[in-house]
Amino acid sequence: MTATPGRAGRREWIGLAVLLLPTLVLTMDMGVLFFAVPYISTTLAPSGTQQLWIMDMYSFLLAGLLITMGALGDRIGRRLLLMIGATGFAGASLLAASADSAGQLIAARALLGVAGATVMPSTLALIRNMFHDPKQRQVALGAWGGILTAGATLGPVAGGLLLDHFWWGSVFLLALPVMALVLLAAPVLLPEYRSPQHGSFDLLGAVLSLAAVLPLIYGVKTLAVDGWDLLAALAVPAGLLLGGAFVWRQRTAAHPLLDLGLFRIRAFSGAISVNTVAMFAMMGFTLFTSQYLQLVKGMSPLTASLWSLVPSVGVGAAVGITSALAGKVRPAVMMASGFLIGAGGFALMTQVGADSPLALILTAAGVLAAGTVGTMTLTAELVVSSAPAERAGVASATSETAVELGSSLGIALLGAAGAAVYRSQLDGALPAGVEGEAARAAQDTLGGAVTVAAQLPGQLGADLLATTRTAFTDGLHVAAVVGLVLVLGASLLAYRLMRHLPAAAPAPTPEPAAA
Repeated sequence: MTATPGRAGRREWIGLAVLLLPTLVLTMDMGVLFFAVPYISTTLAPSGTQQLWIMDMYSFLLAGLLITMGALGDRIGRRLLLMIGATGFAGASLLAASADSAGQLIAARALLGVAGATVMPSTLALIRNMFHDPKQRQVALGAWGGILTAGATLGPVAGGLLLDHFWWGSVFLLALPVMALVLLAAPVLLPEYRSPQHGSFDLLGAVLSLAAVLPLIYGVKTLAVDGWDLLAALAVPAGLLLGGAFVWRQRTAAHPLLDLGLFRIRAFSGAISVNTVAMFAMMGFTLFTSQYLQLVKGMSPLTASLWSLVPSVGVGAAVGITSALAGKVRPAVMMASGFLIGAGGFALMTQVGADSPLALILTAAGVLAAGTVGTMTLTAELVVSSAPAERAGVASATSETAVELGSSLGIALLGAAGAAVYRSQLDGALPAGVEGEAARAAQDTLGGAVTVAAQLPGQLGADLLATTRTAFTDGLHVAAVVGLVLVLGASLLAYRLMRHLPAAAPAPTPEPAAA
């Protein structure tokens, strides 16, 4: 297959495959630790707050730096930035795999987030530079979006397979051969691209964007899990003030990182909102589901990971139905309906107990995922087609930031809500004989409780498991109610923001070739 003017040829399609591989790894890295939590709890003994940071530090830094790194790639070259990020990601993966304390693992996850932020926008930007024909680019973007969903599904499964044979750090080594392949193939198959026109880099805006996210999330998580803490209480308003400073900077800077004018386009702002809420709901409850299968139902990582594939049947059906109806039903109706289906999944989650049949939580997870992913299949096209062609790059980076931030907030806030209920339910409720360090470990996390129970005499261990598993499901119920209220509100918001759009959205406008 040879390229014709304006159309991609064999080299571009092989290059697309090279770009999809690191995208898959980056998405998998968000969920690959889900089934490793019990092992990390046993080996590194993290506190409840540290456990949440281990899970979501990667996604927070990834989300906070995507727009910054996208702007940097325009200046130094997107292929060069991709290769720098691939090198950094491989090195950070080795550090994470060899971490021997919770603090070291959190730091390694932070480095993974920074490196990932250089890779993700580079992959999407290079796809846009390689495919100028609208139909071909739509296929390429569809493949890229499909890889995001596949990574979210395969991450926990890959983690489960590795944990069944190796130590918990092995889940990070998946990235090494992929990043090595990227470094070898990128100079041969991928074009370099630098924006021919750009202003000075908004370093202050980059600092403010990250400085706003971390203290805000730190404060919310710490207050929810550990109760009152002066530093955490001060971090919340500090994060909000820094967020306001970032917005002010973007409005007044000559060359801002983020064009706030994009948010005045209703289709764009609606698609961004839908992405954020959908990922919040889906990723936030994936953590609960994985822990429930292992720590409540007592499954091995491999068994739990394989059972976790069952909800993907609903996801596949939702994607197919959404694609079939996209040209016939207005986006507002489809997105609102998807959120209502997701709300049904949350409602089922409120009925899950420690002794419930396995089918209940799998059905609930499947309904939840089907509804949320069904809405997201419509948003990529809306983001691309609603933004002016000259701003399509920053529009795509903003969309990805929303996806990553929604994932991070879901894990952090729903996880914090569940952890807070878990701890409050165990206050004074632990069986007699569980005291001191054992009691503190059991109250911190369910993983800690399972470890302690294994070291106690028969009936005492069984009583501890029964008590803590009930407390965990109580926390799951509260988090499900929070999610239910959120997606019901999102259903109304999606309909309001999208009701002006026709059933068939216009095709993306092709960008001019790179200079």
